[in-house]
Amino acid sequence: MTRTARAFWLDAPGRGAIRDVDLPAPGPDDVLVRTRYSAVSRGTETLVFDGRVPESQHAVMRAPFQDGDFPGPVKYGYLSVGVVEEGPVALTGRTVFCLYPHQTRYVVPVSAVTSVPASVPPARAVLAGTVETAVNAVWDAAPLLGDRVTVVGGGMVGCSVAALLARFPGVSVQLVDTDPARAATAEALGAGFATPAGALTGRDLVVHASATERGLARSLELLRPEGTVVELSWYGDRPVALPLGETFHSRRLTLRASQVGTVSPARAATRTHADRLALALDLLADPALDTLITGESAFADLPDVLPALAAGRLPALCHRIRYDAAD
Repeated sequence: MTRTARAFWLDAPGRGAIRDVDLPAPGPDDVLVRTRYSAVSRGTETLVFDGRVPESQHAVMRAPFQDGDFPGPVKYGYLSVGVVEEGPVALTGRTVFCLYPHQTRYVVPVSAVTSVPASVPPARAVLAGTVETAVNAVWDAAPLLGDRVTVVGGGMVGCSVAALLARFPGVSVQLVDTDPARAATAEALGAGFATPAGALTGRDLVVHASATERGLARSLELLRPEGTVVELSWYGDRPVALPLGETFHSRRLTLRASQVGTVSPARAATRTHADRLALALDLLADPALDTLITGESAFADLPDVLPALAAGRLPALCHRIRYDAAD
């Protein structure tokens, strides 16, 4: 008998729906997972939802278990937490994280799931993919003891980076965002806060995650001579102009990209993708990271939730999706 599940599909830019999908029979090296929570990666997923993935990046931006192609119809997403219903005895009944789209049940290879530690609530574990991005960014940034570091952009990724950097001994971390309400988030994560106009200057390192041209330009302004900006933002199909003709050369500044698709060169010889994800899940034992989850909706509401997130009508850092037993 064919088993089915329900999945969210982006039918065309700006329009999505929940549809029935057939599930393959699990093989001996597969698991059947019943989803408990997923989360919307607000930056990337809203770009996908709006159809703003450049054609040149269609292959690069494919999610691990994506169905369909950009701009649509496409099933996209990569923050899913569920319970293994069928599979190896060692995994059956375990809570796992998987880079899977928004779907009520799914079948994947055993190697595609990572067990969630008992110290991490399943509802918080949806942050694993984002914290993994932050881990990679910190490896790329390589802060030193006593560094003065600023994170520009208080979104989901920027706040995760600030949370990790705040754990470094002697490192001074300031989160910068245009929304003064992010001050409470920064405090919960152990970081300072400022709006762009009041941000501290003379910084050794700036991590930029606002995905705005103005934010990147301000990041360069905050550096000390020979300082470095690590760029985490992805701009989709938007061109970005920078003031590289002013003091960029005379102050010998550095602008570097960081991207989670590959393990940072600083750790690639000694860490795998699986190692990096396992580390991210261990770090999620910190309850302070709950402050990044700022909203929750039922799976059935996703066709209305994603347009609201994309349009900014529903402000969020991480918006969690809840799956009921009946889904």
